[in-house]
Amino acid sequence: MVTDPIADFLTRIRNAQMARHRIVEIPASNVKKRITEILYEKGYILKYKFEDDNKQGLIKIALKYDAQTKEPAIRSLERISRPGLRQYAKPTDIRRVQNGLGVAIVSTSKGVMTDKEARTQNVGGEVMCNIY
Repeated sequence: MVTDPIADFLTRIRNAQMARHRIVEIPASNVKKRITEILYEKGYILKYKFEDDNKQGLIKIALKYDAQTKEPAIRSLERISRPGLRQYAKPTDIRRVQNGLGVAIVSTSKGVMTDKEARTQNVGGEVMCNIY
């Protein structure tokens, strides 16, 4: 049993990239689906597909690599808030990732969104992970 599904999601992507896999399958949840959509919107993954298998469902993610150097598009996936130590931030206290080049994913009262969207809408919340 997985005690931290978001950390498992990030670890599966990280491991698939290290093994140079093209596609990774991850058990689905609404939060994971939203994180996947954000990764796609920000250009970190090629494609994604949500599949319903009459149980939990699956998320299939096509990973993105550089055409010449074969380096993954995602350089770092870092879990910030974890079950043992939750990290909450006000909209003014949400730190920029890599001086604005990366993305922090924040779970707010208005849904899961990026750090920039949270600052724009002036809502704080749990800082789940940093991606760059």
